[in-house]
Amino acid sequence: MNFQNKTIILTGASAGIGKNLAIVLAQKGANLVLAARNSTALEETVALCIAQGGQAIAVPTDVTYPEACQKLIESAIARFGQIDCLINNAGISMICRFEEVTDLTTFDQIMRVNYLGAVYCTHSALPHLKHSQGLLVAISSLCGKTGVPTRTGYVASKHAMQGFFDTLRIELQGSGVDVLVVSPGFVATDIRERAFDGKGQLLGQSPRDEEQGTMSVEECVRQIVGAMEKRKREHLMTLKGKAIPWVKLIAPGLVDRIAAYAARVKAEKNSPLA
Repeated sequence: MNFQNKTIILTGASAGIGKNLAIVLAQKGANLVLAARNSTALEETVALCIAQGGQAIAVPTDVTYPEACQKLIESAIARFGQIDCLINNAGISMICRFEEVTDLTTFDQIMRVNYLGAVYCTHSALPHLKHSQGLLVAISSLCGKTGVPTRTGYVASKHAMQGFFDTLRIELQGSGVDVLVVSPGFVATDIRERAFDGKGQLLGQSPRDEEQGTMSVEECVRQIVGAMEKRKREHLMTLKGKAIPWVKLIAPGLVDRIAAYAARVKAEKNSPLA
């Protein structure tokens, strides 16, 4: 896929992976339609993209509302006349053991942003993507491949996302539309600082050491762009991530034990008694 003069819609473009991805795509000459809830931060991303030589517009959007997603698509068509790619990147997280959850509405919010937001945007964009024989991209997570302790809400939303786009890929065979699911591991963004706790409050601080075992945003974006250029069906980041599906087939209990051990070690390191 050549990005020059291609119209790309990107949700979650105000920070983290989305912001950096927008800038790289602008450098490659894309026409960008950027969406997020934070309009001020979104305008900053737009300015950075324009400074890199791309064309970009901001469309403040809350993807939990179907009508907002429809407006986003209509804004792209009104400005650029076509849609060549939709990148579903908007996402939020939650970090808490399920038995400690006191506010179950957080599960609803996570599912609406991470899963249904992608469904709404995709539904509105699909006729235009079929016309351009474009590309659908879902920024999922390795959490969409396996269970991760303290991440029940987030993991569930990413499993839903994975299942939806895997199924849609089959339905779209022969249409010219390709579907790419990208599964990063831990990336150096502030998503864990902005994650919800069991009471529905923002954590404000990441519960893990972000300097260890964390991929840089730049490397993550480089891999995403490479996968888009090749119009791959799936891209798993890190050797561990690529190994998980195979190990689960052979020894699923081992994967569970490794995940439980990692969570236990992390909890011990973060204990005030440590």
